[in-house]
Amino acid sequence: MNKHKLRITKLADQDLNDLYSEGFTTWGEEQADRYYDGLLSRLKRICETPLMYPAVDDIRDGYRRSVYEKHSIYFVVQDSVVEVRAIVKRQSITSRI
Repeated sequence: MNKHKLRITKLADQDLNDLYSEGFTTWGEEQADRYYDGLLSRLKRICETPLMYPAVDDIRDGYRRSVYEKHSIYFVVQDSVVEVRAIVKRQSITSRI
């Protein structure tokens, strides 16, 4: 299987930091670590088969989305690279993606 390379934008990296901090504050280190690890596993799966996730051109042309529990991961596929553009709570979808 041809695995794509993962690239995370600065915005998506900040999203990851924010969601970990929020989880740590709200549920503690163990739960925050478990959720974060699950999210990283999802990113790995996206890189393995990015086209299995639905396109969301109604949100932004070329974007795809993978939902992981309470968060939506927005990414684009460019050649052999999966670029994660944003990771947001599903109820927080805004024009920033």
